[in-house]
Amino acid sequence: MKQYIAQIALLVADYDEAIQFYSQKLHFNLIEDTVLSETKRWVRIAPPNSTECCLLLAKAASNEQLNRVGNQSGGRVFLFLHTDDFSRDYQNLLKQNVQIVSEPREEEYGKVLVFADLYGNLWDLIEPAK
Repeated sequence: MKQYIAQIALLVADYDEAIQFYSQKLHFNLIEDTVLSETKRWVRIAPPNSTECCLLLAKAASNEQLNRVGNQSGGRVFLFLHTDDFSRDYQNLLKQNVQIVSEPREEEYGKVLVFADLYGNLWDLIEPAK
């Protein structure tokens, strides 16, 4: 039996600003952008060379959802981005003026820092220990 998480829905305020942030600042690939209705699109993005899990950008459709944009996890780190080159990606975050919430540090599991996306969702950038 094989199972895997195919995508994770991430609430956003606006499709285009979210696509721009993730594609231009984090260099994610736009996998799909399909218009479903006047107000709804099916937008999937993923890090370069990602093969299974991607983010489904879900535009908030109600006040309740809009209130959760940027805080889907109650202020905890929500998403974990693994990298093969921590220094490269850290320098890119700085160059792109992405908010660094927790400076780089060494942990048992590898190098890590915390950054915030355009809405304030917290991410770990991790280069796993070898």
